[in-house]
Amino acid sequence: MTEQQSHIVTLDSLNLGEHVFDFQLSNDYFCQIENSELLGGEAHVHAELTLRERDFDLSMDVQGQVQVTCDRCLDAMDVEIDAYEDEWDWDEEPKKVDLSWLAYELIIVNLPLVHSHQDGGCNPEMDALLQNHLCTTLDEEQDI
Repeated sequence: MTEQQSHIVTLDSLNLGEHVFDFQLSNDYFCQIENSELLGGEAHVHAELTLRERDFDLSMDVQGQVQVTCDRCLDAMDVEIDAYEDEWDWDEEPKKVDLSWLAYELIIVNLPLVHSHQDGGCNPEMDALLQNHLCTTLDEEQDI
């Protein structure tokens, strides 16, 4: 069984009541996802599922660090993740819940919109190239 499949919960197999799931998403997990902006990472997932007769509640807390590409220098950079969700919208009541995929989606929506290193953290060679191509205001007006 691959790591991606190991956190699929079949709701019919659970007893009514509360269930707790704690697991790690490893670097290998993130690398297996095609077309992802995540290059890798490590995250701890804590999920609490309360199953009732006709429905269920799910809350999930994800903490860790993931790697993304810096928008400025294109090198890999680490982003800390501390995300929590307890309101999920389901198109229909699922029979199975893929906790690892929900954790991945929670990470993605909690990434900053712009991925860039702190000042001075970018690749120095790329930073020098970018400085050569920056648009700056001219001290003197030029005739066009």
